[in-house]
Amino acid sequence: MFSYLVRRLLIGAVTLTLITFFVYGLIRSMPGTPLTTALAELDPSKSVSQADYERMKRIYGLDKPWYQAYFVWLGNLARGDLGTSIARKQPVTRLIGERIRATLLLTVPSLILAYLLSIPMGLWATAKSGTIPERTVSTLLYMLYALPSFVAALYLQLLFAVKLEWLPLMDITSPDYAQMSVFGKAWDLLLHALMPMICFTYASLAYETRFIKSNMEEVIRQDYIRTARAKGVGPVRVLVHHAFRNTLIPLVTLIGLTLPALLSGAVILERIFSWPGMGSLFFESLRERDYPTIMGLTLMFSVLTLLGQLLADILYAFVDPRVTYS
Repeated sequence: MFSYLVRRLLIGAVTLTLITFFVYGLIRSMPGTPLTTALAELDPSKSVSQADYERMKRIYGLDKPWYQAYFVWLGNLARGDLGTSIARKQPVTRLIGERIRATLLLTVPSLILAYLLSIPMGLWATAKSGTIPERTVSTLLYMLYALPSFVAALYLQLLFAVKLEWLPLMDITSPDYAQMSVFGKAWDLLLHALMPMICFTYASLAYETRFIKSNMEEVIRQDYIRTARAKGVGPVRVLVHHAFRNTLIPLVTLIGLTLPALLSGAVILERIFSWPGMGSLFFESLRERDYPTIMGLTLMFSVLTLLGQLLADILYAFVDPRVTYS
């Protein structure tokens, strides 16, 4: 196991280097720079001299070719420094730390809720396969999966915020949040997070339920399932103990791939609900050409993706004794 982990970590380090190298080259190739973006928003009556402009380019490292600037960024990263945001004049680590909490407030409950609902629904759909209730539920799930989350977000806002006025339209808290009690703050956060959480959850619920059902349908046709039924094993035990346990490997793979979604958020949804999370930060950084922040977020998302795959590979040995890394 130790040698396997060492190999995977070395491969991951090389992969991260290649990803960040190409991403840095791509963002430096985008039209405009952080300085041109910032100068475009200045008062037209004010102007910046060429000498000041060149000085700012040197300060932010924009006077170097992108491949040289990348190795400067890589050297700072080796010392644990992700740089300073050009647009916000704050350390990138602090910016990410401030936005992570808002994203986790949505993604963690949404992912947990999606798996808590999709597993029993997938097992139920397998047990009732071909019946009218199962086909009805499957049709509804297909319809949910086909509905874009940003369209659902707009409909939810129109219904619950504009017409019924039950839920807040956007933002993470109310203006008087600081004056509320502890229970009032929790309730206010829940009301603001409810519609985004629904949008985060329903598509995952639809996909994961169908994913579990399709894997279960392959397993229940195996000989050992027929043998268990012939021996008089109850249908629930056959479904859960014998069949579902043998579909855990693809499910673990799916769980590992969803790890980056915990912190990446959703750019469009967070913009619609004015939710100050990681998706909004990534969108704002791209618009402002904020190279240090873009690279910090890219690095974090890439690390999470590789860790999710590594975690899934390690969990294989726990869910299937036949898998070994010795």
